[in-house]
Amino acid sequence: MTTPTTSLLLATYNWPQALALVLAAVRRQTVRPLEVLIADDGSGPETRDLIAREAATFPVPLVHVWHEDRGFRAAAIRNQAITRANGDYIVQIDGDIVLHPGALAAHVAWARRGTFVQGSRALLTEARTTELLRTGLVPLGPFSRGVQRRLNAWHAPWLAPLSRGTRDTIERIRGCHIAFWRDDLLRVNGYDEAYEGWGREDSDLTLRLGNAGVVRRNLKFGAVAFHLWHRQQSRDAFDRNSERLAQARREGRVRAQRGLDQYLTSTPAAPPAASQESA
Repeated sequence: MTTPTTSLLLATYNWPQALALVLAAVRRQTVRPLEVLIADDGSGPETRDLIAREAATFPVPLVHVWHEDRGFRAAAIRNQAITRANGDYIVQIDGDIVLHPGALAAHVAWARRGTFVQGSRALLTEARTTELLRTGLVPLGPFSRGVQRRLNAWHAPWLAPLSRGTRDTIERIRGCHIAFWRDDLLRVNGYDEAYEGWGREDSDLTLRLGNAGVVRRNLKFGAVAFHLWHRQQSRDAFDRNSERLAQARREGRVRAQRGLDQYLTSTPAAPPAASQESA
């Protein structure tokens, strides 16, 4: 199989210190993506300035896709970033996911047409996260201080085929570390932007991919990732979004009602100049 070109899609919101760690880990990848698309859900000038500084020396194009802050709208900003992707394959992480140096290489090796891939993650404690934010990125592994779910921190790609996991398209789905073929995302019209507020937008996407015949695979031991500790997002929208997901499941829905197609003939907004943001 021909090796796919890969775009790394990285979602962020107003946590530039974490974003700096995540980008430092991307710099260390043994296989680099074609580009990094930063899907910014309305961050302020500090994040914009960090991305501009990083872009000046980053080894691949660093594309900042921004929209104004009107609450949690991860589905919308990810859609806008997807329309900017040039890669065949999109590896998606959040701005608090620190990748092992071999993570993207594992994703590329694991990519198969007709499938999407759910990645796993180890968790970092609050104390360890605070330390890394202060000192900068250091190598992390299963025996590192402050690592929880240590099994997920083992980098042993040869074991990946032995770890099957569930094939259910919405069980334990985590949009913070997942990968798709761009063509499949276009086929189901990407994320459904009716999902606003935290929760279920990722499950809705993978449900519809499954309804379109795309099979779930799980990647453990290869694409190792470490999740920085943070306080939980507000769950105020979770029940409402869960009802929407249940309806999509009953209907056997394939395409998002408000999705990628609205951006395919337009250009997503650029982050505003400092003078505009401070006005």
